[in-house]
Amino acid sequence: MIESESQKIVDQAIVSRRSIRAFLPTPVEREDIEAILHVAARAPSGTNIQPWKVYVLTGASKQRLVDSLMSVYLDPERAAAHKEEYHYYPVKWFSPYIDRRRKVGWDLYALLNLTRDNKEGMRAQHARNYKFFDAPVGMIFTVDRALEKGSFLDYGMFLENIMIAARGRGLDTCPQAAFTHYHRIVSEELQLPDNEAVVCGMSLGYADESKIENSLISEREPVSGFTRFLD
Repeated sequence: MIESESQKIVDQAIVSRRSIRAFLPTPVEREDIEAILHVAARAPSGTNIQPWKVYVLTGASKQRLVDSLMSVYLDPERAAAHKEEYHYYPVKWFSPYIDRRRKVGWDLYALLNLTRDNKEGMRAQHARNYKFFDAPVGMIFTVDRALEKGSFLDYGMFLENIMIAARGRGLDTCPQAAFTHYHRIVSEELQLPDNEAVVCGMSLGYADESKIENSLISEREPVSGFTRFLD
């Protein structure tokens, strides 16, 4: 089968997407952000309910959220009072999922020369989540608490569309579940309505290719590992 140019462009946008953990300070034009969200909103959703709500943070608004999150994260006593609103990860881990989680984690720490006994170094790296990895744009995504699991499936397709549309414009992203742990701080800082729950955050900007952590490309199972073809 001969690939068309459109196939190559779409495939390249998908396979070049990766989680970027260090960004350049280069601003992203608002028109580009709006265009990305406009395209992403074409994601399928059950009966077209479109469950997504997006808060785009730049400049002072982003810094206020970062400061609020960091002040709590760096205070173990205050941090202990917070917990995630919903379980993104399994409550009890098991293979092969725990193995993949451990591998990508240790692959990242190895690039950063963080050994297993360097707890402070790993904690500092995790804290960078709450700085949006220095990206010029941070996004927080919310959903109405009255909606069900299907809306989270729809949301995943919406988020993927954002990341792919960003790649098509030479931009990079990092989707971040870390923000759900401090959803009360996010809610307070953004003055979210009581019915809105934090789904995740995302960093958006231009990758700093000089940073070693951005060389990490996580492994994927081959098609034969997760697919059965039934005749």
